Amino acid sequence: MTSRFPYPLEKGDKLRAYHQIKQLANHFEVHLISTSEQKVNPTDIDQLRPFCASINVFPISLPQKLWGVLSKLLSRKPIQVGYFHHYSIHKKVNRILQEIRPDHIYCQLIRAAEYVKNYHHCPKTIDYMDALSKGMERRSKNAKFIKHYIFENEFKRLTYYENSIFEYFEHHTIISQQDKQYIFHKNRAQIHVIPNGVDASFLEVNQQQSKSADLVFTGNMSYPPNVTAAQFIVQDILPLISPSTKVKIAGSSPAKEVLKLASSHVEITGYVDDIKAAYCSAEIFVAPMFLGTGLQNKLLEAMALGIPCITTTLANNALGAKPEQEILIADDAEAFAHQIKRLQNTPELKQKLIDNGRAFIVDNYQWSSVTDKLVQLIME
Repeated sequence: MTSRFPYPLEKGDKLRAYHQIKQLANHFEVHLISTSEQKVNPTDIDQLRPFCASINVFPISLPQKLWGVLSKLLSRKPIQVGYFHHYSIHKKVNRILQEIRPDHIYCQLIRAAEYVKNYHHCPKTIDYMDALSKGMERRSKNAKFIKHYIFENEFKRLTYYENSIFEYFEHHTIISQQDKQYIFHKNRAQIHVIPNGVDASFLEVNQQQSKSADLVFTGNMSYPPNVTAAQFIVQDILPLISPSTKVKIAGSSPAKEVLKLASSHVEITGYVDDIKAAYCSAEIFVAPMFLGTGLQNKLLEAMALGIPCITTTLANNALGAKPEQEILIADDAEAFAHQIKRLQNTPELKQKLIDNGRAFIVDNYQWSSVTDKLVQLIME
């Protein structure tokens, strides 16, 4: 059960769901039920057919979204839970569960939990994925006026819901040890850490293509933490390094704040067909992540492709790479500028990060191996 259909792979939850389904299909008969914020293209559904015995997708209409949000304002449940949960869809999900009679239910994100929490005819696993409450708390501290109030209120609702929903599921997973510590339930030690991985294709690409940029950053460019990171690169880091530095910001749905960053030295690509080419077109990958939670897929992918990476302590706490050996760490603009210059002026350091970073991903973050933990959890 997912709150978004797991294709195309332009968001982290979709990427995680797609690759987990792909791996789980090697061991189980998989039936996929998804809600969707927009109509799903039939060609996108075809991407999941080889791995699923059945696929049911329920688009959420605008009136449903509005009613779902309003209906939760008078309760303690998070607004985003109301956005994705609707009773007309819930009845259809119940009918499907009665027909399938699953041996196990795997529910991705608390946004979808209402649909299956009261089904008690088989064991269930809730994948928190990220500690959404912590991400909302960080956003509230940087927001102003009405946004601060809205985010702070949602943070409190998410904290309550993440704790209370724990009791409805027999098993619990999350993306990183860092996120696990932000689930405030007395039995959070029982939560299993199931990280994300990289597709094998990222380990097969020849990264020695010509470089058209010095720095690159990727992601869903309407996601607030990514918007903040893009602004930080252009507005805070660039003035501290060479004015001729070329930056590429690649990813779908760039917000207007991101589009405004474009210049003769800053390329905003929007959606790209081959994200691997975007990574490999630059000398250095920078990820100044100060908001949000979870494990950054962009770091896994860049390191797998052999692109030296610089990121924050916050992002690396989830990743677990060795600073100065597999990755470089910076937590303010001056530190990012310093690390960029080090890589530009020290070929030996750059090559060490390329070799060690790639080996780190091979050893720890391949989808086939990380999903084995989930397979064993379901089998047990």
